[in-house]
Amino acid sequence: MVVVTQQIDLGGAVGRMVASVLFGLAEIELEYRRERQAAGIAVAKRRGAYHGRQKGTTKAKPGRARQLRDQGLSVAEIAKALAVSDRSVFRYLADEVPANR
Repeated sequence: MVVVTQQIDLGGAVGRMVASVLFGLAEIELEYRRERQAAGIAVAKRRGAYHGRQKGTTKAKPGRARQLRDQGLSVAEIAKALAVSDRSVFRYLADEVPANR
């Protein structure tokens, strides 16, 4: 593999070592960013400025998604009817508990 814009050859042993160092630095920076974000959230919570998302809030009612599914609508149609994403519909339908449990 060759990085065209920087002319770095990652194919050999030296290239793999350089890539490992760069990936390691990126991982360290990611960890620092997470720590700074958590510290910022903690400060905002102490000030009372950060509350986060309320527990249990959803854009639509999961029960309504199940009703529409029982009527034979597809996931895409349910998502459009409820104004949510397909993933939300899948999550609503996955929360169903079978009657025999």
